[in-house]
Amino acid sequence: MDKQRAANNRTLTLLPDEIEPLKAKLLTEEKVSVITDKSQIINKTLNGDVIKLLDYIPDEFADLIIIDPPYNLTKDFNGMKFNSRTDESYDDYLATWFPKVCQKLKNNGSLYICGDWKCTSSLQRAVEKELTIMNRITWQREKGRGAKNNWKNAMEDIWFAVKNPNDYYFNVDAVMQKRKVIAPYKVDGKPKDWKEEESGNFRLTYPSNFWDDISIPFWSMPENTDHPTQKSEKLYAKLILASSKPDNIIFDPFLGSGTTSVVAKKLGRRYCGIELNQEYCLWTEKRLAQADSDKSIQGYVDGVFWERNSLNAQKKG
Repeated sequence: MDKQRAANNRTLTLLPDEIEPLKAKLLTEEKVSVITDKSQIINKTLNGDVIKLLDYIPDEFADLIIIDPPYNLTKDFNGMKFNSRTDESYDDYLATWFPKVCQKLKNNGSLYICGDWKCTSSLQRAVEKELTIMNRITWQREKGRGAKNNWKNAMEDIWFAVKNPNDYYFNVDAVMQKRKVIAPYKVDGKPKDWKEEESGNFRLTYPSNFWDDISIPFWSMPENTDHPTQKSEKLYAKLILASSKPDNIIFDPFLGSGTTSVVAKKLGRRYCGIELNQEYCLWTEKRLAQADSDKSIQGYVDGVFWERNSLNAQKKG
């Protein structure tokens, strides 16, 4: 039976007459295998197994790689089940594709890989073998009802790494945060490092490696899909703005419902992604089409990132 959705539920759906036209946009292994000009995979969604399709991605292809792989949890991805395993087995799983992905990164490129508390040590080990780790971002994943016999899991990690620690791009001014000033401080009667605005007192601050301003996509947000582990556009906008320039190539080997490609397009970058599940690929293509007319990213307004639950202030700003 079809799901009955509330009237203001904005979760993306596919209409029957959209499926075939969207499917025609995808590059399967059969299609990719006969492409001689590899520029033809830019701004495309590749539908198939990542291990096989990586062979068709040129080495040193991407300026920035963003990876959100299956965590070491049992999870059903639209009928494709990933099973939890021992740490050693998960390390072995990462070794089957991560070194190959790193070959696709340019010598001055950057890579971000997502994980939770359970798999983050495995991710660190895998990344350290191939790249130089620059930092670990921890972001507040404020969703879920909690657990009775353990602490609620409300944090996830993103490991930030580069090929060459002496030559990589990072633009901190592109990811400034706008925060409300609770106790405004003045010098000689004038605001110090903050501005008085119609909607309140705010200051621009440099971002740290702890992010508490991210909202997980949910049913009232137009970016939401039924993907079980979807990352928000705001989260990836920070990574893309900080670690890439306009027209750079952003690559995601586990594209899911397309957030990396969609945000890259909205921010004037080129993109390429691989995803095994065809329905997720179709969601990606629909979202990419919608990005032609709507380049907004919730929580990113006027070139700055706003605090969570500050929509009214954003509209007045």
